[in-house]
Amino acid sequence: MLTIRIVLADDHTLLREALREILLAEPDFAIVGEAGDGEAAVESVSRLAPDVVLLDVDMPRSQPVETARRLLRNSPRTSVIVLTMHDEPQLVKEMLQVGVSGYLHKGIGRRDLVAAIHQATREPRQVTMSVSRETIVSVGSNSTGPLSAREQEVLSLVAGALSNRQIATRLSITEGTVKRHLRNIFDKLGAESRMDAVNKVRAAGARLPHPHP
Repeated sequence: MLTIRIVLADDHTLLREALREILLAEPDFAIVGEAGDGEAAVESVSRLAPDVVLLDVDMPRSQPVETARRLLRNSPRTSVIVLTMHDEPQLVKEMLQVGVSGYLHKGIGRRDLVAAIHQATREPRQVTMSVSRETIVSVGSNSTGPLSAREQEVLSLVAGALSNRQIATRLSITEGTVKRHLRNIFDKLGAESRMDAVNKVRAAGARLPHPHP
């Protein structure tokens, strides 16, 4: 029996411990490394060249798409499986373009996670996805669609001259997540800057919602 060597990359220690316990119950799985931020994930995968890395996209010192790209560049034989709470269509699309082998929501069951890892090692060119139906439809569409409620919230705070760090604090998300929302907003609006996006929305006659305190 071939052993599948896995690196866990997530900034939540409790979740890593839970994943380790679940995965080590499988006779052919071995956890060879763990990382709590993007740079540590790149270093571990580059050094250990595991078969699979389970990658959270919302970690410190990480630009999700660039982190995945670096992982695959530094260790081409490693399959990257994204395991996250986020399934924004634009992020999913960019991750698939980079070449990840899976994009799974953290609500996935143990059996499906184990199957996705086996699939990634047997057929790395195949992609396993566990996201909402709406996300799958959006990923397959050429239309970028309207701004989501969260993107509108972010843009309203931008209009209030808040920095990315202040927006992250206000909405209880990370700065990396704020930047990802802004990239999606720019793509959807064809905007080149924060204020350009705000002006485009206002020029269209739309009102930005007042964010929750």
